Amino acid sequence: MSTEQRPPGVRRHVDAARLRQLDLSEKGRSLLLRPKRLGPLLTGRLTPECFPLPCAALREEGLVVSRPGSGTYVRERTERPVGLRPHIEQAFESANVTVDFAGFSGETLHGAIAEPLDRIREGRLRPESLSIRLLLPDPSQPWSLPARVDDLQDSPAFRKRATKIMERHSSAIVGSVEELGRLGLVPTATAQIRTYPAVPLFKLYILNGEQAFSGYYPVVEHTIPLEGENVAMWDLMGKDATLFHHASDADPDSTGSQFVAQSLLWFDSIWNSVAQDYRP
Repeated sequence: MSTEQRPPGVRRHVDAARLRQLDLSEKGRSLLLRPKRLGPLLTGRLTPECFPLPCAALREEGLVVSRPGSGTYVRERTERPVGLRPHIEQAFESANVTVDFAGFSGETLHGAIAEPLDRIREGRLRPESLSIRLLLPDPSQPWSLPARVDDLQDSPAFRKRATKIMERHSSAIVGSVEELGRLGLVPTATAQIRTYPAVPLFKLYILNGEQAFSGYYPVVEHTIPLEGENVAMWDLMGKDATLFHHASDADPDSTGSQFVAQSLLWFDSIWNSVAQDYRP
C-alpha cells in the first residue's frame, strides 16, 4: 500500500512512524504505547501493513486487541511502581490543591508532604486553596488485622501503640495546614481526619482529583514490644507497599481515567457515610 493509498487518518503519521520502527527500546516502545499519541492512528483502520514493525512488537507483548466490527486497538500497558514524593510536590504547584489519603496511619504522607508545606511557608508556592482529607481506621474498635500470631485475635495493646503513631503523623499534617491558613499563606486551608469501622488492606492517595496512587499492605510477622513483653503480630507493613500510578487523561473511558474516578467515588462514599470526624 503506497502512502497515497493509506487512510487519511494514518497517512500523515507514516513517515514519522517509520523513523521510530528501528527504535524499539523501552523509550521507543513507550512512545508507541501511549494512547494519546496513538489516538489518531487507532481509528478502526490500523493494519499491520501501515506499521509492520511496531504492530508486530506490540502484538508480541499482548498489547494489540482486535474487536470484530470495531477495529484494532492498543491496550494500555500495566502501570509500573513509582515514587510518591515528586508527584505530591508537583501537585502542590497547582492553584487548588487537594490530597485525599486512605490508609493505616498517614506516616508516609507526612514525610512526603513536609517539603511542599515548607515551600508554602517560604513563599515559594502560593496555592489559592489547600484541602487534605485523611481516612483512617477507627482505633477504638477491635481490628481483624493486625492480629496476634498465636490466636489471630485483636490486641488492645497494639491498637494503643498504633493510635499514638497515627495521631502523631496525622495531627502534624492537620496542624501544619491549619497554621498556613492562620498565617494567611493559603487563603483557604483545611485538613480533616475521619475514621471508619474497617481495617485498610491497601493505601490510596488521590492528588487534585487527577492522579491516584495505590498499593497493598503486605502482611508480615513482626515481633513488637507491648506492655513489657515481646508479642508476635501479623502486621501491615506500609513502608513495604509498592505504589502504582494512574492518571486521568482526555479519554474518560481509559484505564487511568476510570481508576481515578472510581477511587474518588470509593473515597467519598466512605467519607460521607460511615466515617466519623476524629480529633486526637
